[in-house]
Amino acid sequence: MTVEIIYFVHGTTTDNEANRATGHAPGKLSELGIQQAKDLGDKIEEEFDALYCSDLQRALKSANLAFGDQCNIRTDERLRECDYGEMTRNEFTWGLKNYKETPYPGGESYEEVEERISDFLDYLVENHEGEKVALLSHQAPQLALEVLTKNKTWEEAIETDWREAGEWQPGWKYKVENKK
Repeated sequence: MTVEIIYFVHGTTTDNEANRATGHAPGKLSELGIQQAKDLGDKIEEEFDALYCSDLQRALKSANLAFGDQCNIRTDERLRECDYGEMTRNEFTWGLKNYKETPYPGGESYEEVEERISDFLDYLVENHEGEKVALLSHQAPQLALEVLTKNKTWEEAIETDWREAGEWQPGWKYKVENKK
């Protein structure tokens, strides 16, 4: 049995517009981000059995604007963005590949994000086997899903990230299979 996942990203933030890394800081949706979240809810026709969201403000607000009246939104801190530590709120000019194994100063590495997401996927299989689950989160958790479910390396996940090509879509699909 499997768990089907449809993955959504939060709306654009004021930090995104200023090319700053928000990390674990709350972040604030910009006017564009608010409209994106509202529009997302209108574009989704698929039904899902559960919705999990990062507990960071920008993701939770996006989830509420898009889906708040349609389902119970459950937050989970494992879906948080990468902790950029001392680089939080700084201009986003560094290469993601530099922090695959090495944590950001005072923060975490992408492999640590992968561990969090792997743990969360185990939880989904245990609690939602055979169901379709929506996730609303951030860039690093989505890249970790690419690594964990599509057998990509971190380098491949980063190089093929839709954000680089500006190829947003209203949801990405993943499947997690029961390992037992």
